Amino acid sequence: MLDIAIKPDYEALLSNLRREGTPKRVHYMELFLDGEIKWNIINRYGIGADIPKDDPYYYLKMEIALQRFLGYDTVSSGIEGFGFPRDLLQAEDTTAEQNQKRAIRHWTDEHKGPINSWEDFEKYPWPNSANYSTKTLEWLSENLPDDMCIVAGCHSIFEQVTWLMGYEFLCTAIYDMPDLVDAMFEKIGKLFNEVAEILVQFDRVKILFGGDDMGFKTQPMISPDILIKKSFPWHKNNAEIAHNAGKLYILHACGNLIPLMDSLINYVKIDGRHSYEDEIETVIEAKKRYGSKIAVIGGIDVHFLCTANEAQIRKRVRETLDACMPGGGYCLGSGNSVTNYISVDNYLIMMDEGRRY
Repeated sequence: MLDIAIKPDYEALLSNLRREGTPKRVHYMELFLDGEIKWNIINRYGIGADIPKDDPYYYLKMEIALQRFLGYDTVSSGIEGFGFPRDLLQAEDTTAEQNQKRAIRHWTDEHKGPINSWEDFEKYPWPNSANYSTKTLEWLSENLPDDMCIVAGCHSIFEQVTWLMGYEFLCTAIYDMPDLVDAMFEKIGKLFNEVAEILVQFDRVKILFGGDDMGFKTQPMISPDILIKKSFPWHKNNAEIAHNAGKLYILHACGNLIPLMDSLINYVKIDGRHSYEDEIETVIEAKKRYGSKIAVIGGIDVHFLCTANEAQIRKRVRETLDACMPGGGYCLGSGNSVTNYISVDNYLIMMDEGRRY
């Protein structure tokens, strides 16, 4: 497994994402790998064994070593000190892969959040630029190998509104408190635009990776018109900030976004979309529908990766690459992220078949 060496080449990755022709090899991209997956692979292959654990940049150096080993052209980073605090629900992790199990799994309360009134809005500890730090970006800019680039996270606008208000509360507030909903989108959107302006100042940052889960299996989570009017202008600003600096703007967005794709492509002007689920739209179908306009990324369905055997995974990867590689604009990866309940072996089989292809 993974015995075919890959040398990172971020310039070839960018050319591929811009659909400038069929790439010479398969490129890979993920939203993230769960920590349990990372450390399983690190321990299995002895990655970074020569990096002293007391090195102050141990984890960054390990991340670079891991990403290079797996065949990625990028390392992800962002701004420290930027976030939206909220309480999370928690329960025991029931992951079947016991060696990848975490003690507690957290998730967001869908019923209510910390901001359910104007008083809550005024009291909330909003991010403040005085608290931001770019220490990690600065270190990576100086120390990242020349053949790799930084993908900078810049997400999520609608998601943050749902998390801070609660999805259920938001659905009624759209009609009962529209002025508060408007204020939430404006406040959060401006903050993310502010972050994007900082990120693009770093030359080693070549891609802004936006994110906004906006749908479920059958449709968007709220009216497409409301998303287009209230959320998309801020994504459009982020895309313009990226493009004006010569960067790409890729959007990770889960759910059935078919009613939104025209606006995402022609109004927001995303350069690519990540996250595809077989029950909604396979990545092969997405490539046929959108591949002449944007890059399509990932799409090896997470449920499939959890349940398929080796032969099935290799066949699926090869069929996907046959359909999606021509002309460029495709990167191999999971349909969402490499979760700790995906077998490490199944993930590595997907990556290995990309090498063999």
